[in-house]
Amino acid sequence: MKHREGHLIHRAGWLRAAVLGANDGIVSTASLVLGVAASGASSATILVAGIAGLVAGAMSMAAGEYVSVSSQADTERADLAREQRELEETPQQELAELSSIYEKRGLDKTLAMQVATQLTAHDALGAHARDELGISESLTARPAQAAFASALSFTVGAALPILVALLVPGPRMMLAVSLSSLFFLGLLGAMSARAGGAPMLLAARRVTFWGALAMTITAGVGSLFGVPV
Repeated sequence: MKHREGHLIHRAGWLRAAVLGANDGIVSTASLVLGVAASGASSATILVAGIAGLVAGAMSMAAGEYVSVSSQADTERADLAREQRELEETPQQELAELSSIYEKRGLDKTLAMQVATQLTAHDALGAHARDELGISESLTARPAQAAFASALSFTVGAALPILVALLVPGPRMMLAVSLSSLFFLGLLGAMSARAGGAPMLLAARRVTFWGALAMTITAGVGSLFGVPV
């Protein structure tokens, strides 16, 4: 019977972008709503600010993820092209380098050379990409995927405090947005940890703490500098 292991590292790329987007959507939009509300602005002004923050934040997250991950992809392609040239120009040196890597990981000299020789014959560039450069299929940069996941998750996250502000207007709005956003953050942390196989409670506590800090500071600034209208 074939043994199948449930490793989750293949989720790292999209999971990081999705969690970052949702977390930023909740924290930034809830903080924006609270900051504007604390300034004494009207309900209509608060909602407009929240929606504007949602749209601007989603576009910013998508653009930022695409640019940063594209830069990573460019670096990976440049390294692979350089490695391909070295394999063509100095194959014996590259073989010795690969063998040395395996020796450092615990293989004896003879076995390390045998492994390096066989992997080079099978896929020389793939072996060097994985074991020398640390580039693997599961961790390869995917700009479009990261941008889409980040923008979508930001939109979903940002919509939550806006919806609460819409459903609970008036003097209770700030409390409702604060408590619900902390709940959403805790749930997000737990769900992302579960998807990645990490401890759920630790992740929930971490995102809740930083979210509460951000909202508190922003509300304080709004209260300090706001002018009731």
